[in-house]
Amino acid sequence: MNRRLLALASVLPAVLLTAGCGGGRHQASSSPPTRTQSTTQQTSTSPGALQAEAASVATGDIPDNQVYLVYHSSDGWSIKYPEGWAQSGSPRATVFQDKNNIVRAVVRRGSLPSLGQVRSDPALRVAHITSPPAVVAPAGVHAIKVVYTTRSAPNAVTGKRVTLTVDRYYLASAGRVATIDLGTPVGVDNVDAYRLMIESFRWR
Repeated sequence: MNRRLLALASVLPAVLLTAGCGGGRHQASSSPPTRTQSTTQQTSTSPGALQAEAASVATGDIPDNQVYLVYHSSDGWSIKYPEGWAQSGSPRATVFQDKNNIVRAVVRRGSLPSLGQVRSDPALRVAHITSPPAVVAPAGVHAIKVVYTTRSAPNAVTGKRVTLTVDRYYLASAGRVATIDLGTPVGVDNVDAYRLMIESFRWR
């Protein structure tokens, strides 16, 4: 019996020491992590500007005999796009792209922005604002057309930048707004192809 008591007495301090150390680690891990609160405010009334990729291979004109497919979004809109182009995003924010030929459609609830909001949008370098033709904005659709430019980040090796000229359309109907950007690298002619695409846009 005495031997058992002596053995227990020799083990007990080690057990208490281990428990104390473990409790200290648990207390430290239960402290709430420090979080950095973002103070950035979103002042833009629309999606940001399109961005090209300086590392991308040069993009050519869309050929006249290009075949087009129709993208039907589950969010209630559709648009034609060139067969073979990569498609990414979601039903509310869809991108069609072939290298630096880029078309993006973003749909949200809301109304058409004012001309003042468009002009002061910090995301855009606005060249000019116009009213699109009636074929793009039929009866019941309110619209604004904006032309802006954007430059890619420099290529890490060559320092080269790609400049896009972007036609942006705001198309509003029945409490929804579609912001559609059609971007073309400088020196590339996609006028006819992009006209076909924007005129194919439909609300469903």
